[in-house]
Amino acid sequence: MSKFQINIDFSNIDLAALETEDDFQREAKILLPKALIKLGESVGEKTWEELQQGLKGSGGKLKSSQSEKRRFIQETGRTYQRNASNREKQELQVYIVEKLRQHKQQTHL
Repeated sequence: MSKFQINIDFSNIDLAALETEDDFQREAKILLPKALIKLGESVGEKTWEELQQGLKGSGGKLKSSQSEKRRFIQETGRTYQRNASNREKQELQVYIVEKLRQHKQQTHL
């Protein structure tokens, strides 16, 4: 199972144009910034839920406003994108290339 639990939108990609390794790498670099945000938002959502459970368990006040939750998740996504290490970026780019290859294979069956 992959450590990246995000859905990447390939709807605007010309999969037929992806032929060489360079093509796949170039497309993955284009998709990387949005994928980093999505990954950060996924982490933010899990963190929000854990914080809410912690507050609930300790008798604290829950911050259950949907706008607060959404703001927290979005900010976590942007922060993750800005602060991701080069290694994290490289691993995510490799993951994107794998997903591009799978998606291209599935669409050409």
